[in-house]
Amino acid sequence: MFKPQPTIDVSAVVDTSRLSTFQIWILLLTGLTVIIDGFDVQSMGFVAPAIIQAWGVDKAALGPVFGAGLLGMLLGSLAFSVVADKVGRRPVLIWATLAFALCMLATSQATSITQLLGLRFATGVGLGAIMPNAMALASEFSPKRKRVTLMMLVSSGFTVGAVLGGLISAVLIPAWGWQSVFIVGGIVPMVLAILMFLQMPESMQFLVVRGVRHDRVAACLRRIDPSLAVTPDTHLVVPGARQGGVPVLELFRGGRARMTLLLWAVNFMNLLNLYFLSNWLPTIVKSAGLPTSAAVLVGTALQIGGVVGTLAMGPAIDRIGFFKVLVPAFLLAAVTIATIGQPGLPLGLLFLVVGITGICIIGGQPAVNALAATYYPTSLRSTGVGWSLGVGRVGSIVGPVVGGELIRLNWSNADLFLAVAVPAVISALMLFLMARRPHLAIHASAAQ
Repeated sequence: MFKPQPTIDVSAVVDTSRLSTFQIWILLLTGLTVIIDGFDVQSMGFVAPAIIQAWGVDKAALGPVFGAGLLGMLLGSLAFSVVADKVGRRPVLIWATLAFALCMLATSQATSITQLLGLRFATGVGLGAIMPNAMALASEFSPKRKRVTLMMLVSSGFTVGAVLGGLISAVLIPAWGWQSVFIVGGIVPMVLAILMFLQMPESMQFLVVRGVRHDRVAACLRRIDPSLAVTPDTHLVVPGARQGGVPVLELFRGGRARMTLLLWAVNFMNLLNLYFLSNWLPTIVKSAGLPTSAAVLVGTALQIGGVVGTLAMGPAIDRIGFFKVLVPAFLLAAVTIATIGQPGLPLGLLFLVVGITGICIIGGQPAVNALAATYYPTSLRSTGVGWSLGVGRVGSIVGPVVGGELIRLNWSNADLFLAVAVPAVISALMLFLMARRPHLAIHASAAQ
């Protein structure tokens, strides 16, 4: 016979219980949203050559289309992360997935650059809501001992989606045309949105902080730990009080201003590097005299390194902490990025330094996302992650543009990559400054 428990700390139950099949299912659903996010974000790049050929337009005409998608993601990340901390992660994640699914389907019917531009902007707004809420849910349903590893696995779905998208597009476009990529990219998230509507619970911590749906929280707790006796009279609690006022302003209150600004700086610098390397590395390598096939493989090595980095960093961070892993990683990235531009680099060494760069830069981004999700309390988690990513996405726009301008000014590869190494040094410095404030480091490992 179970004895009713008058007070239950919801976060403590999640932290001390074994990872249940219920939690694994939730993490799988959130991971699938991030995978389709990666597919849809990269879809325009997959179909661009086919559209250029079919419509007879200049490749430069698609530049604003790419920019519109990134701008939409930036605004969606900023706006809907705040909404999620008010109304819940679940409804925002479901409706955002449904919205970008419909936009993808509409994009398959586009017949002009103007239509593409508008639809990619609208798609980007929906996509921008995915990562902050997926990370918040992954954080809130993961036990503390494995939290960073699980969040980084979920976050790595973006890279997996991008890789799968390339492979799938290579099959679809020759057989059914570029439209088929958007049709698949619309149908899959639509099915996923329905599945989440039927199976995805709201964050228990969010419901407790908002003081609603005791019955749903109790049902989730029983699925995580069947030995718990939760009655209508049980008092459910989570650490941290509900925040009032404007969520964005709360990011700068309660001693959080310093950490918020440092997180924004790291996101900006690292996404600037990530998108510069992803966009320009194959082109620069080819211009240095390597064949196209080798240039493509060098770009692939960067992405493979990112997957390896994500898988390796998660367990390491769970054992020794964010700062002891990320500071050396970004310093190492600065060295390897600067090495990429050295003339006469043997091909084998080029692959090695590019792979290490991917481990540190692309693999480091999920860790930065996890740091933000772990640092902020439940009431600010989506806002904290969303605004960090939103500011970072400014860097994702700046990186390729500035890189293109430096190339246009005929900077040598050595000077160009030396300049690109600077943001990695700045990222390491920002993380070092976070670690210099012990209470911030403790907070970042203990927040629920």
